[in-house]
Amino acid sequence: MSRSVLVTGGNRGIGQAIAHELAAAGDNVAVTYRSGEPPAGLLGVPCDITDSTQVDAAFKQVEEAQGPVEVLVANAGITKDQLLALMSEDDFSSVLDTNLTGAFRVAKRAVRGMMRKRTGRIVLVSSVVGLMGSGGQVNYAASKAGLVGFGRSLAREIGSRGITVNIVAPGFIETAMTAALPEERQAEIKKNVPLGRYGSTEEIAKTVRFLTSDGAAYITGAVIPVDGGLGMGH
Repeated sequence: MSRSVLVTGGNRGIGQAIAHELAAAGDNVAVTYRSGEPPAGLLGVPCDITDSTQVDAAFKQVEEAQGPVEVLVANAGITKDQLLALMSEDDFSSVLDTNLTGAFRVAKRAVRGMMRKRTGRIVLVSSVVGLMGSGGQVNYAASKAGLVGFGRSLAREIGSRGITVNIVAPGFIETAMTAALPEERQAEIKKNVPLGRYGSTEEIAKTVRFLTSDGAAYITGAVIPVDGGLGMGH
């Protein structure tokens, strides 16, 4: 049976690839987006996840269209990179508010229905940066590391209700952002990746598809690195 799926930040990059992958598996997929246009063929729901009222309204729209959310992928995120000595308090707090507190808002809203049905899948999209650290990204790394503690704590809270919570930690992935980097910087990055290349958004999407499948029913609280070996040991 098709499940009701919601992917936050699902209109570009990794989020869009995840949304299409789950739709291809037969699920009814909705995506939230803050700007731009939603992917063709998917239910697009405008939502700023820093606003609890908008989050609640988005869930109500999804519930009316395809039923209570059974699979949540918390993917929406932003970066505001800067050295700590030059970083404003707003640049720090806004990244945490979107990447970490935003995941809290959508997960809190999603677990209501999941607990009633005693089943559900939650996947949080973190980053290898949250495990290894990265100069100039103390705000981003803190938010992504926070998702690990958040996800594992939630997994312990709701595991008895048949709900799994897992974390995916992508490395450097082929996106518009990485494509814009100078060739020298791209070569330097790839040199530090044991597999010697960027990952693809599809590789992240297939990992998420597995974690939301019946085959992963006994996996919860896990951090799955999809980073070409960059963060091994973390």
